[in-house]
Amino acid sequence: MEAKGEVRVAHPSPNPVGQRSPWGTPVTAPEPCSLAAVMDEEFAKTLQIEEEAALKDQFGNQEDYSSALELGSSTETDTSNDMLLAQMLQLQFDREHDNMLAKEEAKYNGESKDFPVMNSSSSMKKGMSPSKSKSILTKHDAGVCGKRNASRVMEEFPPEFASGKDLDKDIKLSNSVYNSLKLHSLEEEKKSHRVHEKKEHSTVEMAVDPRTRILLFKLVNGGILESINGTISTGKEAVVIHASGGRLDQQIVPVECALKVFKTTLNEFKNRQKYIKDDYRFKDRFSKQNPRRTIRMWAEKEMHNLNRMREAGIRTPDVILLKKHILVMTFIGENQKAAPKLKDVPLSTADKQIAYEQCLEMMERLYQVCNLVHADLSEYNMLWHQGQVWFIDVSQSVEPNHPHGLEFLLRDCTNVSTFFSNIGVHGVLKPHELFNRVTKLDLKPGDHQEFLAQIESLQKFADDEKQGKDVDNFAFDYFFEQTRAEQEVNERSARKKQSADQTEREHLEGD
Repeated sequence: MEAKGEVRVAHPSPNPVGQRSPWGTPVTAPEPCSLAAVMDEEFAKTLQIEEEAALKDQFGNQEDYSSALELGSSTETDTSNDMLLAQMLQLQFDREHDNMLAKEEAKYNGESKDFPVMNSSSSMKKGMSPSKSKSILTKHDAGVCGKRNASRVMEEFPPEFASGKDLDKDIKLSNSVYNSLKLHSLEEEKKSHRVHEKKEHSTVEMAVDPRTRILLFKLVNGGILESINGTISTGKEAVVIHASGGRLDQQIVPVECALKVFKTTLNEFKNRQKYIKDDYRFKDRFSKQNPRRTIRMWAEKEMHNLNRMREAGIRTPDVILLKKHILVMTFIGENQKAAPKLKDVPLSTADKQIAYEQCLEMMERLYQVCNLVHADLSEYNMLWHQGQVWFIDVSQSVEPNHPHGLEFLLRDCTNVSTFFSNIGVHGVLKPHELFNRVTKLDLKPGDHQEFLAQIESLQKFADDEKQGKDVDNFAFDYFFEQTRAEQEVNERSARKKQSADQTEREHLEGD
């Protein structure tokens, strides 16, 4: 019913029957809520649960829902849809939550480079210490260290290191055990390198090092040698090899040669310096710090001694060529068979006497003509070839003015007298008698120590006199005075005899 006097205005219907709105279906506005409700976490959780339930209803199962979340995290996905925006925000929230957990762990662990096992489903209570928390595992854990050390032994140690057969199992090695094994492995590796280097750079007992082999190949390729046939003998200082000769500077090398390869290691003959450092011929060139240079000097020393002995008529091998530490000499023997050593020859009684007399003759000539002392003369360094005695191995020979020269000579005389006495030679001189015969001195006979004391005093006197020092009168001066007196008596006798002969000739001429 209309009120009296009320004016009514007719308005068209906003959605008349049969006519659609050009603005689409109106959306019902959400009910307004207060600011406190918007800031309430429980309200936010409720909205999130409702949205997730709506999404699950929309996609039907959990796999479609997860794939929708992955699509929402892609940067190329269209973000005009509110659902995708919500998914991306949820992923960002999860990342922030994980970062928060990482910061929480770093807060308790500090700089210990932990191995955390915390995840979004487990959290650490505030104020809880790492020792009470079972969810944090550090690198210092005994179990972790033990397994890691066991795996390192198998992966990092060299294959030749004997680590055992049980390391492939689930075992644990403590840090102290691992460090001990590592140090032992390093020491063994260094030791193997040293042994390998020693074998490569030194002449061993029955072979030669690579550098020596190269020198031998050069001798063959240069035509100096036709071939190298094999090892003859080995000693403390050298290896002797048989070779067939060729040509050297248009001169024919002997058919059979002996190559004396001096060992490039001083381990077996450590007292070489005793023979060479005081030799005036090599004194300025001697150096302990360069053993390879010492070996070359040793070979050069034998070459010079052999040449001096050959010039004096002493039977020794002829020197053909010296190439660093390889000495090429004539071969004493026949048909690749070396002449036997004097100790290995079954000599007859006559040959024994001949050998002894030849040995005495060459010792005298060696000292008086060559001005040398063999210093290692024995039945081991004398060969018997074609009914004659040959001297070999003279690299250690020194001159008599060497500080130990006369001592070496007395040792040679002792070796010679002892050997020939043992094989039954008659009339063998005693060591001091042989020494006086070789040196033309007249030292007093006595036991070995007394005689050696006289020799040492004589050497000291000669050394002091050579250096220009004031020399006192030693007891051995008597021997020099006696020798000079004998010379004067002999000279007077010769003069008297010469005068008597002259008088007799004049008397016969007068008749």
